[in-house]
Amino acid sequence: MPTTVPSDVVTLVIQHQVRPGCLPAYEAWLKRALAAAEQQPGHLGVNVIRVPGQGDAFTTVLRFAEGWQLDEWIASDRRRLLIDEVLPLLEGGDQIQVSRDHEFWFTPEHAQAPQPPKWKQAVLTYLVICPLTMIIPQLWLPLFQQYPTLGGVVPSNLLITLCIVVPVVFWIMPAVTRWCAGWLSAR
Repeated sequence: MPTTVPSDVVTLVIQHQVRPGCLPAYEAWLKRALAAAEQQPGHLGVNVIRVPGQGDAFTTVLRFAEGWQLDEWIASDRRRLLIDEVLPLLEGGDQIQVSRDHEFWFTPEHAQAPQPPKWKQAVLTYLVICPLTMIIPQLWLPLFQQYPTLGGVVPSNLLITLCIVVPVVFWIMPAVTRWCAGWLSAR
């Protein structure tokens, strides 16, 4: 039986900066909050990224099948209570961004601006990811040779993918899309 990918997937990106000394309480809260979100209809998955080199900064990415399901979660009493509980643990509050576009890196800054053509999005994404898929495995190779267990298919792919995804999402694609904004928006 073929599976279908929902066509209206939406993404909620949440950024939290945890106050010094509050990390254990935040991590306990995060487990409860993620469990609550997983029970929400339409929940497709979650990724939590602790931003390296930025202290206790966390980025949580939740995906929902439909926009109205995400809207219900954001407006729910359950989430409101969870946010009220966590706010004393945070510096800067609960920072959220909703992306209703599959191509969230390529979302124009102004609502009137058109989305870049898909072929330009594909070319730019390819040019960013392709070199990383050639370089990152080579950087890990000495460690994989020294520790064959790490070089196995699953552990090596997990490490390599992590080393590609985190920089691409947090630093490379945001910078590249800014640098190439003129080309992306040119018709």
